[in-house]
Amino acid sequence: MYHFIGIKGTGMSALAQIMDSLGYEVQGSDKENHFFTEDALIEKGIKILPFDPDNIKKDMVIVQGNAFPDTHPEVVRAHELGLKIYTYQEMIGKLTRMFDTIGISGCHGKTTTTAMLSHVLKNICGCNYLIGDGTGYANKENKYFVLEACEYKRHFLAYDPTYAIITNIELDHIDYYKDIDDVILAYQEYANKASKMVLACGDDSYTHSLEVNPPIFFYGLDDDNDVQARDVEYHEDGTSFDVFVEDNYYGHFDLPLYGKHMLLNSLAVIGVCYYERLDAKEVAKHLKTFPGAKRRFKEKVVGDIVMIDDYAHHPTEVRVTIKGARQKYPDRTIVAILKTHTLSRTKEFAEDFAEALNLADYSYIMDVGVDRPEEGYDDVTYQVILDKLDHGEHISVEEADKLLQYKNAVLIFMSSKDIYVLEDAYEKLLNEQMERGER
Repeated sequence: MYHFIGIKGTGMSALAQIMDSLGYEVQGSDKENHFFTEDALIEKGIKILPFDPDNIKKDMVIVQGNAFPDTHPEVVRAHELGLKIYTYQEMIGKLTRMFDTIGISGCHGKTTTTAMLSHVLKNICGCNYLIGDGTGYANKENKYFVLEACEYKRHFLAYDPTYAIITNIELDHIDYYKDIDDVILAYQEYANKASKMVLACGDDSYTHSLEVNPPIFFYGLDDDNDVQARDVEYHEDGTSFDVFVEDNYYGHFDLPLYGKHMLLNSLAVIGVCYYERLDAKEVAKHLKTFPGAKRRFKEKVVGDIVMIDDYAHHPTEVRVTIKGARQKYPDRTIVAILKTHTLSRTKEFAEDFAEALNLADYSYIMDVGVDRPEEGYDDVTYQVILDKLDHGEHISVEEADKLLQYKNAVLIFMSSKDIYVLEDAYEKLLNEQMERGER
């Protein structure tokens, strides 16, 4: 029996599903409040228990979520019983050595790229996958394992990829990384673990500085890329383009997604498919049906309002999400609502967050989500961003009615965690207005 401590985490949920798919007995524990990742666990019949040291029994193997320290009561009990304990990344590391692993890393875009490549390979030849939106599956007969490889605390160095994909390199996780040079060194070490090749976004300002031993190929829009998109057309139905690899035409592709960042993500997928000698028409057929990853530009239409839910929690992600909405809805008012998490990221990126939010017609900022203490940031609040906004104000769940003023608009809710509480409150008020005939 494998017991997962913190089974509702996006990666932990996906890993538990993989272990279940491979035939292992799996259960886990977590907080009792609902999180979207538990739905897939319940669907697969994987038991979820409230935290309790009595959950831990003899003969269990423990997978310890990274959010839970050795002082956690269940971890303490596991040590008392002398059980084998794997960290999340150690358990995945074992899986990467069982299959041809395509590790997808980057500050932004790795979840969508992992989901997109999984969708394409699954439909063409079958594949295993672990996606950071809480989705995971495996079959021992599959050749490929498509893996979202997170750089936080250098966790991706536990993996042994066949392909190392790098979507971009940017400063993030400043509670751990000293500076951008430290980030680059981590990616360089990760890239050097690739047994076949590195595939990196050549339009990124830092990927060309990587010193790697495996062959490295670049993708992007710039002329010097090995995998290049040409004749790109951005339109209200998505993005269309041709792909040339090393100056040879590979195929035409229609992507049902918006923004340059999504085009670049698709080029990473297309690059892998080319180097694995997959038929371009097959790749194009399945790219066209990609539904998107969970919590990435997920749309819901309620009356005259388009509600978009997105995981964006870094200024770059906020910027591209708003730009994507502009591409799809060029004639509508765009309203951005952001809840940041971690005090350090909020303070250090305040200027960048404000610049990104100013791309919207109006913006709202929620209180900062705080999961853990951060020394030296006790005085940080949402105000550090709000002070820099051209058109914006604070909002709380209790003030959801502020959003009712917008008609025929696009409202983008962005957060890595629990902004859905505000979304639900707003949607309820919106439906009540419609029922009363006030809209």
